[in-house]
Amino acid sequence: QVQLVESGGGLVQPGGSLRLSCVASGIIFNMHGMGWYRQAPGKQRELVARITNRDSADYADSVKGRFTISRDNAKNMVYLQMNSLKPEDTAVYYCNSPIKPWAWGQGTQVTVSL
Repeated sequence: QVQLVESGGGLVQPGGSLRLSCVASGIIFNMHGMGWYRQAPGKQRELVARITNRDSADYADSVKGRFTISRDNAKNMVYLQMNSLKPEDTAVYYCNSPIKPWAWGQGTQVTVSL
């Protein structure tokens, strides 16, 4: 059974930074690509960053140049470094497979506000 646990969210001012973490269990982590999704109030969940099992990454246009996804296969973890945060980045952030999502974790809330 796959379990995903996200952490690292919080309240930050515009222009600030946060680093999100996700630990995965129940999978052979280094065989899977991973992604970070977000869901803002009243909006559909969207994929904002993904990384292959060979560390090739790509990003949604809305976060390109500001967010960086990375992974540590030894720890079964994936990270999202978020810089230059904007109010429109406010959302609940989730990690999951970018191809065929498993059961969702609880997510971590990111709020960008003065």
